[in-house]
Amino acid sequence: MESLFISKEIIKPSSSHAIHLPKPFRLSFLDQIIPTTYIPLIFFYSANDNNNFKKFQISTQLKISLSENLSTFYPFSGRVKDNLFIDNYEEGVPFIETRVKSHLTDFLEHPQVEFLNQFLPCQPFSYLRDPETIAPIAIQLNFFDCGGIALGVCMSHKITDATTMSAFLNNWANNLRGFSSKKIIPDLSVASSCFPPLESPSSQTYLALMEKLWSSDEHKDITKRFVFDANAILNLKAQAKSESVDNPTRIKAISSFIWKCCTTASRSISAASRPSLSVHTVNIRQRTKPCLSVYTVGNIFWWAIAATDVADTKMGLENFAALTNESIEKLNHHYVNTLQGERGPEAASEFLNQLVEIVSEKPEIFSFSSWLNFGFNELDFGWGKPIWVGLLGELGPAFRNLVIFKESMCNNGIEAWVTLDKNIMDILEEDPEFLKFATPNPGILMP
Repeated sequence: MESLFISKEIIKPSSSHAIHLPKPFRLSFLDQIIPTTYIPLIFFYSANDNNNFKKFQISTQLKISLSENLSTFYPFSGRVKDNLFIDNYEEGVPFIETRVKSHLTDFLEHPQVEFLNQFLPCQPFSYLRDPETIAPIAIQLNFFDCGGIALGVCMSHKITDATTMSAFLNNWANNLRGFSSKKIIPDLSVASSCFPPLESPSSQTYLALMEKLWSSDEHKDITKRFVFDANAILNLKAQAKSESVDNPTRIKAISSFIWKCCTTASRSISAASRPSLSVHTVNIRQRTKPCLSVYTVGNIFWWAIAATDVADTKMGLENFAALTNESIEKLNHHYVNTLQGERGPEAASEFLNQLVEIVSEKPEIFSFSSWLNFGFNELDFGWGKPIWVGLLGELGPAFRNLVIFKESMCNNGIEAWVTLDKNIMDILEEDPEFLKFATPNPGILMP
Protein backbone atom coordinates (compact mmCIF):
# COMPACT_ATOMS: atom_id res chain seq x y z
CA MET A 1 0.00 0.00 0.00
CA GLU A 2 1.46 3.32 -1.10
CA SER A 3 1.17 6.52 0.91
CA LEU A 4 2.17 9.93 -0.40
CA PHE A 5 3.25 12.76 1.89
CA ILE A 6 1.15 15.92 1.49
CA SER A 7 2.11 18.32 4.27
CA LYS A 8 3.30 18.82 7.83
CA GLU A 9 2.26 21.66 10.12
CA ILE A 10 2.93 22.50 13.76
CA ILE A 11 -0.27 23.14 15.72
CA LYS A 12 -0.02 25.36 18.79
CA PRO A 13 -2.52 26.27 21.53
CA SER A 14 -5.09 28.82 20.38
CA SER A 15 -4.85 30.71 23.67
CA SER A 16 -1.81 32.86 24.38
CA HIS A 17 -2.55 32.33 28.08
CA ALA A 18 -1.88 28.61 27.68
CA ILE A 19 1.42 29.31 25.95
CA HIS A 20 2.67 31.75 28.57
CA LEU A 21 1.52 29.99 31.73
CA PRO A 22 4.02 30.77 34.49
CA LYS A 23 4.18 27.32 36.05
CA PRO A 24 5.54 24.16 34.43
CA PHE A 25 3.50 20.97 34.55
CA ARG A 26 5.05 18.68 37.16
CA LEU A 27 5.36 14.99 36.41
CA SER A 28 4.28 12.56 39.11
CA PHE A 29 6.70 9.82 40.09
CA LEU A 30 4.39 7.41 38.24
CA ASP A 31 5.14 9.42 35.08
CA GLN A 32 8.83 9.64 35.84
CA ILE A 33 9.40 5.88 35.92
CA ILE A 34 7.66 5.31 32.56
CA PRO A 35 9.99 5.18 29.54
CA THR A 36 9.14 7.58 26.73
CA THR A 37 7.21 5.72 24.03
CA TYR A 38 4.19 6.54 21.90
CA ILE A 39 0.74 5.00 22.45
CA PRO A 40 -1.10 4.60 19.11
CA LEU A 41 -4.69 4.61 17.87
CA ILE A 42 -6.04 4.77 14.31
CA PHE A 43 -9.64 5.84 13.63
CA PHE A 44 -11.13 4.86 10.27
CA TYR A 45 -14.07 6.88 8.92
CA SER A 46 -15.95 6.16 5.70
CA ALA A 47 -16.96 8.84 3.21
CA ASN A 48 -20.60 9.87 3.39
CA ASP A 49 -23.06 12.22 1.71
CA ASN A 50 -22.45 14.97 4.25
CA ASN A 51 -21.22 18.11 2.48
CA ASN A 52 -18.90 18.72 5.42
CA PHE A 53 -16.94 15.59 4.55
CA LYS A 54 -14.44 17.38 2.31
CA LYS A 55 -10.68 17.04 2.56
CA PHE A 56 -9.91 20.70 3.07
CA GLN A 57 -12.73 21.22 5.56
CA ILE A 58 -11.84 18.10 7.53
CA SER A 59 -8.20 19.12 7.75
CA THR A 60 -9.00 22.71 8.73
CA GLN A 61 -11.62 21.74 11.30
CA LEU A 62 -9.35 19.18 12.93
CA LYS A 63 -6.47 21.64 13.18
CA ILE A 64 -8.59 24.45 14.65
CA SER A 65 -10.24 22.20 17.22
CA LEU A 66 -6.90 20.57 18.07
CA SER A 67 -5.45 24.03 18.72
CA GLU A 68 -8.37 24.76 21.04
CA ASN A 69 -7.88 21.44 22.79
CA LEU A 70 -4.19 22.15 23.36
CA SER A 71 -5.20 25.31 25.22
CA THR A 72 -7.09 23.08 27.66
CA PHE A 73 -4.62 20.18 27.73
CA TYR A 74 -1.61 22.51 27.48
CA PRO A 75 1.07 20.05 28.72
CA PHE A 76 0.62 18.14 25.45
CA SER A 77 1.97 21.12 23.55
CA GLY A 78 5.15 21.40 25.61
CA ARG A 79 8.35 19.43 26.06
CA VAL A 80 9.68 17.28 28.92
CA LYS A 81 12.61 18.67 30.89
CA ASP A 82 14.97 16.54 33.01
CA ASN A 83 12.25 13.95 33.59
CA LEU A 84 10.79 16.39 36.12
CA PHE A 85 8.35 18.71 34.39
CA ILE A 86 6.94 19.98 31.09
CA ASP A 87 7.12 23.56 29.86
CA ASN A 88 7.71 25.47 26.59
CA TYR A 89 4.06 25.13 25.64
CA GLU A 90 4.64 27.22 22.53
CA GLU A 91 6.46 24.32 20.85
CA GLY A 92 3.24 22.74 19.54
CA VAL A 93 2.53 19.35 17.98
CA PRO A 94 3.06 17.99 14.45
CA PHE A 95 0.05 17.44 12.18
CA ILE A 96 0.88 15.40 9.08
CA GLU A 97 -1.32 14.76 6.04
CA THR A 98 -0.93 11.94 3.52
CA ARG A 99 -2.75 10.45 0.56
CA VAL A 100 -3.30 6.67 0.55
CA LYS A 101 -3.47 5.21 -2.96
CA SER A 102 -6.11 2.66 -2.08
CA HIS A 103 -9.78 2.34 -1.17
CA LEU A 104 -10.81 2.09 2.45
CA THR A 105 -13.30 -0.71 1.74
CA ASP A 106 -10.58 -2.83 0.13
CA PHE A 107 -8.29 -2.37 3.11
CA LEU A 108 -10.93 -3.16 5.73
CA GLU A 109 -12.29 -6.19 3.89
CA HIS A 110 -8.96 -7.90 4.48
CA PRO A 111 -7.16 -5.70 7.04
CA GLN A 112 -3.42 -6.08 6.78
CA VAL A 113 -2.16 -5.35 10.25
CA GLU A 114 1.43 -5.04 9.06
CA PHE A 115 0.50 -1.89 7.08
CA LEU A 116 -1.15 -0.03 9.96
CA ASN A 117 1.98 1.84 11.02
CA GLN A 118 1.81 3.72 7.72
CA PHE A 119 -1.19 5.58 9.13
CA LEU A 120 0.71 6.70 12.24
CA PRO A 121 3.01 9.72 12.58
CA CYS A 122 5.61 7.77 14.56
CA GLN A 123 6.75 4.28 15.53
CA PRO A 124 4.45 3.00 18.31
CA PHE A 125 5.86 1.64 21.56
CA SER A 126 9.45 2.34 20.58
CA TYR A 127 11.95 3.88 23.00
CA LEU A 128 12.65 7.54 22.32
CA ARG A 129 16.15 8.23 23.54
CA ASP A 130 15.85 12.02 23.49
CA PRO A 131 12.43 12.71 25.06
CA GLU A 132 13.14 16.41 25.56
CA THR A 133 12.93 17.06 21.81
CA ILE A 134 9.69 15.23 20.98
CA ALA A 135 6.10 16.40 21.18
CA PRO A 136 3.81 14.63 23.66
CA ILE A 137 1.34 14.08 20.83
CA ALA A 138 1.53 13.70 17.05
CA ILE A 139 -1.29 13.46 14.49
CA GLN A 140 -1.45 12.00 10.98
CA LEU A 141 -4.51 12.50 8.76
CA ASN A 142 -4.64 9.98 5.92
CA PHE A 143 -6.98 10.45 2.93
CA PHE A 144 -7.97 7.36 0.93
CA ASP A 145 -8.72 7.76 -2.78
CA CYS A 146 -12.37 6.84 -2.11
CA GLY A 147 -12.81 9.75 0.30
CA GLY A 148 -12.48 7.74 3.50
CA ILE A 149 -9.96 8.77 6.12
CA ALA A 150 -7.73 7.25 8.76
CA LEU A 151 -6.83 9.51 11.68
CA GLY A 152 -3.64 8.27 13.31
CA VAL A 153 -2.88 9.49 16.83
CA CYS A 154 0.27 8.91 18.87
CA MET A 155 0.47 10.16 22.46
CA SER A 156 3.52 10.03 24.67
CA HIS A 157 3.38 7.44 27.44
CA LYS A 158 5.40 9.85 29.56
CA ILE A 159 2.18 11.66 30.58
CA THR A 160 -0.50 9.50 28.97
CA ASP A 161 -2.32 6.32 29.85
CA ALA A 162 -5.46 5.06 28.09
CA THR A 163 -7.72 7.07 30.42
CA THR A 164 -5.91 10.32 29.67
CA MET A 165 -5.88 9.51 25.96
CA SER A 166 -9.65 9.03 26.03
CA ALA A 167 -10.21 12.38 27.78
CA PHE A 168 -7.99 14.25 25.32
CA LEU A 169 -9.59 12.71 22.23
CA ASN A 170 -13.17 13.11 23.43
CA ASN A 171 -12.62 16.77 24.27
CA TRP A 172 -11.03 17.31 20.85
CA ALA A 173 -14.12 15.82 19.19
CA ASN A 174 -16.45 17.85 21.43
CA ASN A 175 -14.60 21.05 20.48
CA LEU A 176 -15.01 20.35 16.78
CA ARG A 177 -18.73 19.62 17.13
CA GLY A 178 -19.31 22.71 19.26
CA PHE A 179 -20.46 20.79 22.32
CA SER A 180 -19.40 23.35 24.91
CA SER A 181 -21.66 21.71 27.51
CA LYS A 182 -19.54 18.55 27.24
CA LYS A 183 -16.24 20.37 27.65
CA ILE A 184 -13.79 18.34 29.72
CA ILE A 185 -11.73 20.16 32.34
CA PRO A 186 -8.64 18.04 32.97
CA ASP A 187 -7.06 17.92 36.40
CA LEU A 188 -3.44 18.83 35.74
CA SER A 189 -2.11 19.08 39.29
CA VAL A 190 -3.53 16.34 41.49
CA ALA A 191 -1.36 13.51 40.13
CA SER A 192 1.90 15.18 41.16
CA SER A 193 0.37 16.06 44.54
CA CYS A 194 -0.87 12.54 45.15
CA PHE A 195 2.30 10.92 43.79
CA PRO A 196 5.03 13.53 44.40
CA PRO A 197 7.85 13.54 41.85
CA LEU A 198 11.36 12.41 42.63
CA GLU A 199 14.28 14.76 42.23
CA SER A 200 17.09 13.90 39.85
CA PRO A 201 19.11 11.70 39.85
CA SER A 202 16.65 9.42 41.69
CA SER A 203 14.08 9.72 38.91
CA GLN A 204 16.69 8.75 36.31
CA THR A 205 17.70 5.72 38.37
CA TYR A 206 14.16 4.34 38.46
CA LEU A 207 13.62 5.23 34.80
CA ALA A 208 16.74 3.31 33.80
CA LEU A 209 15.49 0.36 35.84
CA MET A 210 12.15 0.33 34.02
CA GLU A 211 13.84 0.62 30.64
CA LYS A 212 15.94 -2.41 31.50
CA LEU A 213 12.86 -4.38 32.56
CA TRP A 214 10.93 -3.49 29.41
CA SER A 215 13.76 -3.84 26.89
CA SER A 216 13.63 -6.64 24.32
CA ASP A 217 16.18 -5.85 21.64
CA GLU A 218 17.22 -9.48 21.24
CA HIS A 219 13.83 -10.81 20.15
CA LYS A 220 11.97 -10.85 16.86
CA ASP A 221 8.38 -10.03 17.69
CA ILE A 222 5.26 -10.04 15.55
CA THR A 223 1.83 -8.46 16.06
CA LYS A 224 -1.45 -10.19 15.22
CA ARG A 225 -5.11 -9.32 15.77
CA PHE A 226 -7.59 -11.86 17.15
CA VAL A 227 -11.29 -11.40 17.86
CA PHE A 228 -13.27 -13.13 20.59
CA ASP A 229 -17.01 -12.98 19.88
CA ALA A 230 -19.68 -12.85 22.59
CA ASN A 231 -20.28 -16.60 22.55
CA ALA A 232 -16.57 -17.39 22.89
CA ILE A 233 -16.30 -14.97 25.80
CA LEU A 234 -19.23 -16.57 27.61
CA ASN A 235 -17.66 -20.01 27.22
CA LEU A 236 -14.29 -18.78 28.48
CA LYS A 237 -15.92 -17.11 31.49
CA ALA A 238 -17.63 -20.40 32.33
CA GLN A 239 -14.36 -22.34 32.07
CA ALA A 240 -12.50 -19.74 34.14
CA LYS A 241 -14.90 -20.02 37.09
CA SER A 242 -13.72 -21.55 40.34
CA GLU A 243 -14.45 -21.45 44.05
CA SER A 244 -12.26 -18.37 44.41
CA VAL A 245 -13.56 -16.64 41.24
CA ASP A 246 -17.26 -17.32 40.78
CA ASN A 247 -17.83 -14.66 38.10
CA PRO A 248 -14.63 -13.67 36.27
CA THR A 249 -14.77 -10.52 34.18
CA ARG A 250 -14.43 -10.77 30.42
CA ILE A 251 -10.88 -9.45 30.50
CA LYS A 252 -9.79 -11.73 33.34
CA ALA A 253 -11.17 -14.74 31.46
CA ILE A 254 -9.67 -13.85 28.07
CA SER A 255 -6.30 -12.69 29.41
CA SER A 256 -5.97 -15.83 31.53
CA PHE A 257 -6.80 -17.94 28.49
CA ILE A 258 -4.16 -16.20 26.36
CA TRP A 259 -1.65 -16.45 29.21
CA LYS A 260 -2.33 -20.19 29.48
CA CYS A 261 -1.96 -20.78 25.74
CA CYS A 262 1.20 -18.67 25.49
CA THR A 263 2.75 -20.40 28.50
CA THR A 264 2.11 -23.79 26.92
CA ALA A 265 3.57 -22.60 23.61
CA SER A 266 6.65 -21.11 25.27
CA ARG A 267 7.37 -24.23 27.29
CA SER A 268 7.04 -26.44 24.22
CA ILE A 269 10.05 -24.74 22.60
CA SER A 270 12.17 -24.09 25.70
CA ALA A 271 15.01 -26.37 26.69
CA ALA A 272 14.05 -25.88 30.33
CA SER A 273 10.81 -24.73 31.90
CA ARG A 274 10.78 -21.16 33.13
CA PRO A 275 8.37 -19.34 35.42
CA SER A 276 5.55 -17.65 33.54
CA LEU A 277 4.40 -14.19 34.64
CA SER A 278 1.22 -12.30 33.86
CA VAL A 279 1.45 -8.51 34.25
CA HIS A 280 -1.76 -6.46 34.09
CA THR A 281 -1.78 -2.67 34.02
CA VAL A 282 -4.52 -1.55 36.42
CA ASN A 283 -6.12 1.90 36.49
CA ILE A 284 -5.87 3.02 40.13
CA ARG A 285 -7.86 6.27 39.95
CA GLN A 286 -10.75 4.62 41.80
CA ARG A 287 -8.42 2.85 44.23
CA THR A 288 -6.82 5.95 45.76
CA LYS A 289 -8.06 7.76 48.86
CA PRO A 290 -9.83 9.93 47.94
CA CYS A 291 -10.66 8.56 44.49
CA LEU A 292 -9.26 10.54 41.58
CA SER A 293 -11.26 11.91 38.67
CA VAL A 294 -11.16 10.08 35.34
CA TYR A 295 -9.90 13.41 34.00
CA THR A 296 -6.75 13.29 36.13
CA VAL A 297 -3.95 13.57 33.58
CA GLY A 298 -1.00 11.20 33.78
CA ASN A 299 -0.06 7.58 34.22
CA ILE A 300 -2.37 6.69 37.08
CA PHE A 301 -1.91 2.94 36.95
CA TRP A 302 0.10 0.20 38.61
CA TRP A 303 1.03 -3.37 37.81
CA ALA A 304 -0.64 -6.56 39.03
CA ILE A 305 1.75 -9.50 38.74
CA ALA A 306 0.88 -13.18 38.89
CA ALA A 307 3.24 -16.13 38.46
CA THR A 308 2.90 -19.82 37.77
CA ASP A 309 4.87 -22.55 39.48
CA VAL A 310 7.45 -24.07 37.14
CA ALA A 311 6.67 -27.53 38.50
CA ASP A 312 2.93 -27.23 37.86
CA THR A 313 2.48 -28.16 34.20
CA LYS A 314 -1.17 -29.21 34.36
CA MET A 315 -2.88 -25.98 35.33
CA GLY A 316 -6.35 -25.43 33.94
CA LEU A 317 -7.85 -22.14 32.84
CA GLU A 318 -9.55 -21.78 36.21
CA ASN A 319 -6.12 -21.88 37.90
CA PHE A 320 -4.71 -19.16 35.65
CA ALA A 321 -7.84 -17.06 36.20
CA ALA A 322 -7.54 -17.45 39.98
CA LEU A 323 -3.94 -16.20 39.87
CA THR A 324 -4.92 -13.27 37.66
CA ASN A 325 -7.82 -12.32 39.91
CA GLU A 326 -5.75 -12.54 43.09
CA SER A 327 -3.02 -10.29 41.69
CA ILE A 328 -5.50 -7.60 40.63
CA GLU A 329 -7.48 -7.75 43.87
CA LYS A 330 -4.28 -7.06 45.82
CA LEU A 331 -4.23 -3.58 44.31
CA ASN A 332 -6.85 -2.37 46.77
CA HIS A 333 -7.21 0.99 48.53
CA HIS A 334 -4.79 -0.07 51.25
CA TYR A 335 -2.01 -1.04 48.84
CA VAL A 336 -2.46 1.99 46.58
CA ASN A 337 -2.34 4.21 49.68
CA THR A 338 1.25 3.03 50.25
CA LEU A 339 2.16 4.49 46.84
CA GLN A 340 0.76 7.91 47.70
CA GLY A 341 2.48 10.78 49.44
CA GLU A 342 6.13 11.30 50.26
CA ARG A 343 6.71 7.61 51.07
CA GLY A 344 5.23 6.47 47.78
CA PRO A 345 8.57 6.25 45.94
CA GLU A 346 9.93 4.07 48.76
CA ALA A 347 7.07 1.59 48.31
CA ALA A 348 7.53 1.73 44.55
CA SER A 349 11.23 1.07 44.99
CA GLU A 350 10.51 -2.07 47.00
CA PHE A 351 8.16 -3.28 44.27
CA LEU A 352 10.62 -2.57 41.47
CA ASN A 353 13.51 -4.22 43.31
CA GLN A 354 11.36 -7.31 43.85
CA LEU A 355 10.54 -7.24 40.16
CA VAL A 356 14.23 -7.09 39.27
CA GLU A 357 14.82 -10.15 41.45
CA ILE A 358 11.98 -12.00 39.75
CA VAL A 359 13.21 -11.05 36.29
CA SER A 360 16.72 -12.26 37.16
CA GLU A 361 15.28 -15.79 37.00
CA LYS A 362 14.51 -15.10 33.31
CA PRO A 363 10.79 -15.87 33.40
CA GLU A 364 8.54 -15.61 30.38
CA ILE A 365 6.56 -12.39 30.88
CA PHE A 366 3.20 -11.68 29.25
CA SER A 367 1.76 -8.19 29.72
CA PHE A 368 -1.91 -7.23 29.37
CA SER A 369 -3.64 -3.88 29.04
CA SER A 370 -7.39 -3.35 28.70
CA TRP A 371 -8.63 -0.39 26.64
CA LEU A 372 -12.29 -1.24 27.11
CA ASN A 373 -14.91 1.33 28.13
CA PHE A 374 -12.94 4.37 26.98
CA GLY A 375 -15.34 5.29 24.17
CA PHE A 376 -12.80 4.96 21.35
CA ASN A 377 -15.39 3.28 19.10
CA GLU A 378 -17.73 6.25 19.66
CA LEU A 379 -15.32 9.06 18.76
CA ASP A 380 -17.37 11.35 16.50
CA PHE A 381 -15.85 14.54 15.10
CA GLY A 382 -19.06 15.39 13.26
CA TRP A 383 -18.97 12.94 10.38
CA GLY A 384 -20.14 9.87 12.26
CA LYS A 385 -18.53 7.25 14.45
CA PRO A 386 -15.50 5.32 13.20
CA ILE A 387 -16.22 2.15 11.25
CA TRP A 388 -13.14 0.63 12.85
CA VAL A 389 -10.44 1.53 15.35
CA GLY A 390 -7.04 -0.06 14.82
CA LEU A 391 -3.92 0.00 16.96
CA LEU A 392 -0.62 -0.73 15.27
CA GLY A 393 1.29 -2.78 12.75
CA GLU A 394 4.17 -3.76 14.95
CA LEU A 395 5.72 -2.58 18.18
CA GLY A 396 9.09 -1.00 18.48
CA PRO A 397 11.84 -2.92 20.26
CA ALA A 398 10.76 -1.57 23.64
CA PHE A 399 8.08 -4.17 24.25
CA ARG A 400 7.49 -7.86 23.77
CA ASN A 401 4.75 -10.29 24.74
CA LEU A 402 2.19 -7.50 25.01
CA VAL A 403 -1.58 -7.92 24.63
CA ILE A 404 -3.92 -4.93 24.30
CA PHE A 405 -7.68 -5.42 24.44
CA LYS A 406 -10.31 -3.18 22.85
CA GLU A 407 -13.97 -3.56 21.95
CA SER A 408 -14.78 -4.97 18.54
CA MET A 409 -17.14 -2.89 16.42
CA CYS A 410 -20.11 -5.25 16.75
CA ASN A 411 -21.68 -8.18 18.63
CA ASN A 412 -20.12 -7.32 22.01
CA GLY A 413 -16.86 -8.92 21.01
CA ILE A 414 -13.32 -8.08 22.09
CA GLU A 415 -10.25 -7.62 19.92
CA ALA A 416 -6.93 -8.83 21.28
CA TRP A 417 -3.89 -7.19 19.69
CA VAL A 418 -1.18 -9.69 20.50
CA THR A 419 2.56 -9.07 20.14
CA LEU A 420 4.70 -12.14 20.78
CA ASP A 421 8.05 -13.63 20.06
CA LYS A 422 7.65 -15.01 16.53
CA ASN A 423 8.34 -18.59 17.61
CA ILE A 424 5.57 -18.44 20.21
CA MET A 425 3.18 -16.75 17.78
CA ASP A 426 3.75 -19.46 15.17
CA ILE A 427 2.65 -22.09 17.67
CA LEU A 428 -0.30 -20.04 18.92
CA GLU A 429 -1.66 -19.60 15.40
CA GLU A 430 -1.74 -23.38 14.95
CA ASP A 431 -3.12 -24.19 18.41
CA PRO A 432 -6.60 -25.75 17.99
CA GLU A 433 -7.54 -24.91 21.59
CA PHE A 434 -6.74 -21.24 21.01
CA LEU A 435 -8.45 -21.10 17.61
CA LYS A 436 -11.58 -22.66 19.09
CA PHE A 437 -12.25 -19.29 20.74
CA ALA A 438 -10.14 -16.74 18.84
CA THR A 439 -10.80 -15.70 15.23
CA PRO A 440 -7.63 -14.50 13.45
CA ASN A 441 -7.99 -11.02 11.95
CA PRO A 442 -11.54 -11.10 10.51
CA GLY A 443 -12.62 -8.46 8.00
CA ILE A 444 -14.42 -5.31 9.11
CA LEU A 445 -18.12 -5.09 8.29
CA MET A 446 -18.90 -1.87 6.44
CA PRO A 447 -22.11 0.01 7.37
